[in-house]
This record gives sequence, structure tokens and C-alpha cells, in this order.
Amino acid sequence: MKWDHVIYNGNIVTPEDEYQANIYIKGGKIVSISAEELDGEAEETTDASGLSVLPGLIDSHVHSRDGGSTYKEDFYHSTKAAAAGGITTVFEMPNTNPPVNNAENFKNQSENLKKKAHVDFAIWGICLGDINLKDLQGLDKSGVIGFKYFWGYAVNKKTYQLIYNYEEGMKDVIPPCNDGEVYQMLEEVTKTEKTFAIHAENSDLINYLTKKMKETGESDYDTVLASRPNLAEEMTIEAGIAMAKKTGTRLHVLHVSSAEGVDLIRKAQEEGYPITAETCPHYLFLTNEDYEKIGPSMKVYPLVKYKKDQEKLWEGISNGVLSFVCSDHAPHTEEEKKGNLWNVPAGMCGVETLAPLMLNAVSDKKITIRQVASLLSANPAKQYGVYPQKGSIQVGSDADFTIVDMNKQSVIKKENLHSKSKVTAYDGFQVKGMPVRTIVRGTTVMKEGKILTEPIGNLVTPWSS
Repeated sequence: MKWDHVIYNGNIVTPEDEYQANIYIKGGKIVSISAEELDGEAEETTDASGLSVLPGLIDSHVHSRDGGSTYKEDFYHSTKAAAAGGITTVFEMPNTNPPVNNAENFKNQSENLKKKAHVDFAIWGICLGDINLKDLQGLDKSGVIGFKYFWGYAVNKKTYQLIYNYEEGMKDVIPPCNDGEVYQMLEEVTKTEKTFAIHAENSDLINYLTKKMKETGESDYDTVLASRPNLAEEMTIEAGIAMAKKTGTRLHVLHVSSAEGVDLIRKAQEEGYPITAETCPHYLFLTNEDYEKIGPSMKVYPLVKYKKDQEKLWEGISNGVLSFVCSDHAPHTEEEKKGNLWNVPAGMCGVETLAPLMLNAVSDKKITIRQVASLLSANPAKQYGVYPQKGSIQVGSDADFTIVDMNKQSVIKKENLHSKSKVTAYDGFQVKGMPVRTIVRGTTVMKEGKILTEPIGNLVTPWSS
């Protein structure tokens, strides 16, 4: 037998098990997993002795700004950063320009991104209320990974950028949808059996509190945080769950940041409803107390909150309320992130630092390496209908692997990031546990931090499409 690639002597890690074996790859697929060495030659071999071999890691929440504000980031750089950070598949968000709001734009975006993709990718569809309600079924059939609704946000009609603080009468703006429109979107998405994912913030409350807090003349982090409190997330999650109970929707809550949000989701799950949720490293590794040291680079929406919220989020990971962790990669330029905290945009780089931070959590004994295989691979693959093609080490699955050295220590440095913009809250963070090889469908894309290939990524669509 002529193998394309053989990985020898690795400690294979799945959510359920760890074991020593060799992995044999041909045609981009896993064709054999064996403790014994099989006959045959290989075009490429990898000695994974002393290393852990995880199913290729997935970042299900990435904003690459392509098309649109590509001076901040583009798909070529974001997927290079993904590969450098051990990510083998990214799910690209749909609020681009043009947006992924109908089947034609999905097709055009697929073609646009494929030319630039260093790793495999899926694409979200956007829900804009009445504007594209009739297009959701076409998006489903085209192959979107799921549907996203930015609850509480207005959208610029020309650029499709989010408007954080909507005011009535704004020109060229799609205003936030009312509850009836949201309910109608849930009804329509339910027909597809795909996930309806929400950015959960209550715009009416935020607008009122923002005006009130700005009147104080203060612009410190805790004052800004008071304008977007836990209650803004809590109210929206509560409304989303209530609607999903009636419509039978597979509701997913994006980037959960509050203790109250975790409790609401846990209660719905205990009642048997298909409500799922994720969180991000910035909520797990930062609190409001870090702002004085880090500064505006850590401004994201929803805002990073308090120690009690961070502790509840880790608890949510431990007990399975939170299904996975993703980056919400959303770069801005360093210049844009300077100035008054009220005015700087929300978002930062994250796709390259996601895996190192979570592996460091393994070293700190907050989670196990098997949980990393769940949180960053198997769980998102199952949630979005691409398992076992992705997220699995078994015969027939795509030969995607993230090989990690749990003894390797490193320091995250913003100048070393592969994204176009380098804004990160983790500059100077010391980590133990690093991805040392990224393999996409049998091809080594990254080795010891170096990108070895030009774009080879393919579009991934859910089985239901």
C-alpha cells in the first residue's frame, strides 16, 4: 500500500479515550488506525512520539471581514492565523459586505473564500428579519452551517456593519427587529432543522443606560460596563429561550459572558429543550479587573465582566452547559483601538490564541485534554452537522489533526500573530501546551509555527444540506 501520510507513535486523544496508535491517511481520509505498524510506503511521515494527536480543532465563530473591511483582516490572513494556532476548520460569520443573506451571495462568498483558505471552512447565513425571511430556505439548501441573528443590533444598509447604539431616525440603517420579527425568524429557521444562533444583548436597555452613564462624564471600564450590564444579556437569552420553547428551534447562544446567562441555559437544558451555548477565552481568562493593565484591546461585545461571571462560565464548561469554546475573532487596527473607551470598536484577534490558551488551561488543571477534544472539535462538529467528517478520529473521517506538545512553553506576542491586525488582549501571556503541527485532510499546513502551504481549504457543508 502507498500511503499519503502516516502519523506514528502519537497519543491519540478523543473525548472518550487516550491511546497510542499510528494513523494511516490516503485521499485526505483516515483509512486505518493501528497499534501495529502496517506494511507500505508513505509520501509523508510524522513522528508524534511524546505528542498528543487531537481531532482537528474547529473555531466556530470567526469574523474575517472579507469582503468588507479587509484593511483590518481578510480570509487569507485569518486562516493562516488559524493554521498557526492549530485550527483546521473555521466557521465564517455572515455580516460581510455583501452579507450572506441569500443563496447567490452564499455561492459568491464560497468562491471568494476558497481562493484564500489555508484551512477548511464553513459559512454562516445571516437573518435580517423581513428583509431576507424568504431567502432562508435557499440559504439552507445552499449549505450554510447555521443562521445568525445579531439580536439588539441595527445594521448599516450600505456596509452591513453593526451599529452598536441605534437611535430612531438614523438614515440608511436596518433597525433592530421587534419581537414579532424575531419569532417569525425562529419559525422559519426551525423548518431547516439547523441552529439559530443569537448575539444576545438588549438594545433598548443598553441605549438607555449608555446615555445615562455617558452623562457622568466618566469613561473608565466599570462605567462602560454599567452601560451594558449582565441584565442586557440575561433579558435577551430569556426571551430567546421562551420563543424557542414555542417554536421548537435549536437555539444556540453565542459568546455567553454572564453568570445569569449560564443559569438560564442550564435550566432550559434540564427541562429537555435543545438549547446550547458557547463562550470565548476572553470571558474565561479576563475580568474587569484586567482592564487597567491591558487597556482598550480587551473591549469586546458582550463586554468582559466580573470574577463571579468567569467562575460560573468555568462551572458551565465543567458540567457541560456550555458545549464549546470559540474565539469570536474580530480584528481592528491598533489605531482604531486607541482613544476614549466609549468610542473604540469592540473586537480583537483570537483565532490564533484560542488553542494555546485552552491547552494552558489543561496545564493549569482547569480542564483535561479530552475536554479540549470535546470543546474545540467534537462538540461543534456535532452541533453543526459535520460530524464525523470533522471532529473525529475514526476510519472514514477527514484526516484533520492538531498535534500538540503539552510540555512546550511559549509567550504570546502580538507581533508574531499571523492576522493582518495584531490587536490582542493576551500579549505577554505565558502558556504551556502548544500546537506544533496542523494537518488538514492529510496535508501538513503548519509545522512548529511555520505555514508550509498556500491555500488548500475546502468548503464544508452540513449533512442536512
